[in-house]
Amino acid sequence: MSVADGPRAPALPASGPAARDERGFALLAVLLVMAVVGVLGAEFAYSMRLEASAVRAYKDTLIAAHLAEAGVEQAVRELLGAGAFVTIAPDGDLTFFTNDGQPVPRLPRREVELGPGQFSYRVTDEEARINLNTAPPARVDLLLQAFGLDKIERDVIGDSLQDWRDPNEEYRLNGAESEDYYLKQDVPHLSKNGNLDTVGELAQIRGVTSELLRGRDGTPGLADTVTVKTPGQVNINTMGPRVARALGLSEAEFGLIEQSRREAPFTSVPGQFGGRGLTAATRTFRIEAEGIVNGQVRARLTAVVQRRTGTDGDGIAVLEWSGVR
Repeated sequence: MSVADGPRAPALPASGPAARDERGFALLAVLLVMAVVGVLGAEFAYSMRLEASAVRAYKDTLIAAHLAEAGVEQAVRELLGAGAFVTIAPDGDLTFFTNDGQPVPRLPRREVELGPGQFSYRVTDEEARINLNTAPPARVDLLLQAFGLDKIERDVIGDSLQDWRDPNEEYRLNGAESEDYYLKQDVPHLSKNGNLDTVGELAQIRGVTSELLRGRDGTPGLADTVTVKTPGQVNINTMGPRVARALGLSEAEFGLIEQSRREAPFTSVPGQFGGRGLTAATRTFRIEAEGIVNGQVRARLTAVVQRRTGTDGDGIAVLEWSGVR
């Protein structure tokens, strides 16, 4: 038997530069795969954390919305147990009275514990405000003057408000209609050509700035002194100084009214203040409620409601409802 026909020796592992290159490439490939897996794992974990956070935020917002609704319901409960007369207490909140003149004990209104959170609410008299759909232009001008606006600013807002409400597209000297003004804005829109449905519509009217409408640094804005949901008369027991000025009352007259109503609400308008568009009773209110979860306000609701009497007893009608989450 020749050497060529004999058994072959087992192959030895490759060595040399080529083998080392192959082993280095394999190691590099493994490291790259591990890096990709690590990045994907980290991305997955981050996505899961984001999703869990989003779910918690949604849950908290949903709970807060229900808490704010509970605040509105508690305010309605107060209103149903009260009479026609209210006054402003020293802390700025309303005090309700029965029809025989007895004050109604307040229910808790601030940070009321309920389930997993809290709710707070504030009730204000909607009939302490000037109704922009019924007020004559001179009354609106006096109200704007009470906010410190000069004549040019007042004329622009006054004329534009009338143009917004009238049924045609003919604009006044300082006013605005669709073609000449509103359709040329960054966000084009048409003039309403009808009464305002909400106070928020004022933001679309020429001359009404966000600062004027909402106030600044805790100072009340126009939205706190006007309405579009009342019969038009103003409650002598709850009106503020700017509204009193719009009604043509002097500072001395308003001071006398304020001093008298601290003792007890007026049950009728004194003769000396007759003919000023005043009333002593009210049935329309604004409720502003907040839902609080983990110490943070996560939902807000505003409702304008009106007490109504029917054959089945007293009830509450919701005239406007808006929410912010």
